[in-house]
Amino acid sequence: MTQRIVSICPSNTELLHALGLMDRVVGVDDYSDWPTEWVRDLPKLGPDLNIDMEKLQALKPDLIIASLSVPGMEKNIERLEALHLNYLVLDPKSFEDIYRDVETLGKACGVEDRAAEVIAELRGRVTRVVEAVQARNSTTELKLYWEWWPRPLISPGSLNWLTELSRLVGAQNLFADKPGDSYTAEHEEVISRAPDFVFAVWCGVHADKVKPSMITERPGWDTVPAVVQDRVYVLEEGLYCRPSQRLFDGLEDLARLLYPDIQLQRTHP
Repeated sequence: MTQRIVSICPSNTELLHALGLMDRVVGVDDYSDWPTEWVRDLPKLGPDLNIDMEKLQALKPDLIIASLSVPGMEKNIERLEALHLNYLVLDPKSFEDIYRDVETLGKACGVEDRAAEVIAELRGRVTRVVEAVQARNSTTELKLYWEWWPRPLISPGSLNWLTELSRLVGAQNLFADKPGDSYTAEHEEVISRAPDFVFAVWCGVHADKVKPSMITERPGWDTVPAVVQDRVYVLEEGLYCRPSQRLFDGLEDLARLLYPDIQLQRTHP
């Protein structure tokens, strides 16, 4: 049985929690900050793009859970391989990929039954959101501009879970037509595409550090429908930038934000 696990990506740490495996986790990356009560006292191994492999080896892990969810993480994989360490790599782009990752982790750690329960629960949550949105009988497809980073403007492209998440709530990611996981946009592109909502989810930046005015006061943005209608929101990036069970919390919260009259039971604290 895998007894000593190291996670070097926040979303991986969160999936391990969903599977009830945190008591086996002996170290995490610096950005793994949830669930707080489990990670605050664990050894930190550096930022997820530059893991301290010497500190990692000293923990004598049976299994390292790595990721390719952020550009640059491939460097960690190369170093793990060179050190002949036992590792798994998760690289989710969609909700189906997240289910598959849960199954993979469950098999690797001997908790297949728990993994099946988690997958069934997550699928059920998606179904409830989709049914609640469809019950509104609205034909309007809202355009959502997701901003991962402000300088330059980085937004999810077609091959990202936020494109799927937007679709599940009856909306459209503003740059869903752009290939790849992410897209670097020009200000004029965002303005001309006229998003109905703007969501700031700056990766690695806590929501309390971001103000809507940082977006609404940009030159030329005063004509954007989202700005005109006061629909610029700073959201918790942990609910939208991490492909874990918390993304499903974000899905539910987004449905409630877009449709205040929606009938949807709250399923997370």
